[in-house]
Amino acid sequence: MDDTLMDIFDSKTPGADSTETTPTELSDAEFAQLALVEYERPLTRYAAHLVGNRERAREVVQDTFLKLCTQKPSRIRNHLAQWLYTVCRNRALDVRRKESRMTPISDAQLSMQIDCRTEPSALAEQEEQLNRVLAVLGTLPANQQEVLRLKFQGDLSYDEISRITRLSAGNVGFLIHTGLNAIREKIHDRPSAKAVRRAK
Repeated sequence: MDDTLMDIFDSKTPGADSTETTPTELSDAEFAQLALVEYERPLTRYAAHLVGNRERAREVVQDTFLKLCTQKPSRIRNHLAQWLYTVCRNRALDVRRKESRMTPISDAQLSMQIDCRTEPSALAEQEEQLNRVLAVLGTLPANQQEVLRLKFQGDLSYDEISRITRLSAGNVGFLIHTGLNAIREKIHDRPSAKAVRRAK
């Protein structure tokens, strides 16, 4: 199940590698542009989950990248993902506090990268599985949802998630472990739509 979750939540730009391999001779503008290409989509999904609105999420991410443009690449190059998610999270929480509400984005609205060559039957099964996992994910406590999304959508380490959320690394590990167990148990206990149709 852990591998399945990783496959489902892994929606990074295909072929994108760690920013630690970004050549040091890049100009500030080129560094920011490469960061935008790699992180804009996952940051938007993450922000949308926090603020509950896709347009507001785009504004949060835009603010995040505007702040990136004021930074020296040499100071954040080796921890760019952590820096971006931290700034994005803080900005999203500011927006949420100002609006004094939180309406989580529908799980059905989360984009999923799909291989266009996938057979329709396999595609339908993959989408059904994704919907089941996301439905269960949505029932977990908010802090558990956040660390799971940072881990599997953001592909961040426990230490990076710890610094972003200000939870201890041990707490992050516990939340991820118990969250995966909860998802695994609920997915196995819940019959798929296909199984229900067969039963009828």
